[in-house]
Amino acid sequence: MSDKGVIVGPDTIRFERTLPGPIKRVWTYLADPDRRARWFCGGAIEPRVGGRFDLDFDHRRITDRAEATPEEYAAMAEGLHFEGRVTAWDPPLRFGYAWIEEDFGESEVMFDLVAAGDGARLTVTHHGLGDDERVSAAAGWHAHLDILGDDLAGRPRRAFWSEHARHEAVYAAAKGFA
Repeated sequence: MSDKGVIVGPDTIRFERTLPGPIKRVWTYLADPDRRARWFCGGAIEPRVGGRFDLDFDHRRITDRAEATPEEYAAMAEGLHFEGRVTAWDPPLRFGYAWIEEDFGESEVMFDLVAAGDGARLTVTHHGLGDDERVSAAAGWHAHLDILGDDLAGRPRRAFWSEHARHEAVYAAAKGFA
């Protein structure tokens, strides 16, 4: 298994990771706003299909290493808020949400968990991506999932933006992503 994301449809990317478990522990990093804020974004969630999901991004919170926000992502330097809606809720196996962005429209993210020995296998599927956002989304998910793995394993969390830039270069050069 590779940590690299793959294109599984014209507007869809997928990542699979085996993470330190157990599965209920990994679920808390998806569902609990404070734990989710350590690797992805915080924000309140109404735990039901149709419920509201606030995505409060502050990349300064998800790393143990200080670094500047790249100029092309300057709008995110002080944090950024998006609204979403829960599309799947089946603890501790599945959580999905529609992500609504003014500039790009609506896409959907699905988190699926299955037990994998002492760990948990997490599959993240993001669909509804346009050609112009696929590379950045893939790099973002890759970096966020690396940080999730760090936190679950008790390692220092790596720097987000430098990891994002490194992965963005790889995905931009990969066939099908650019």
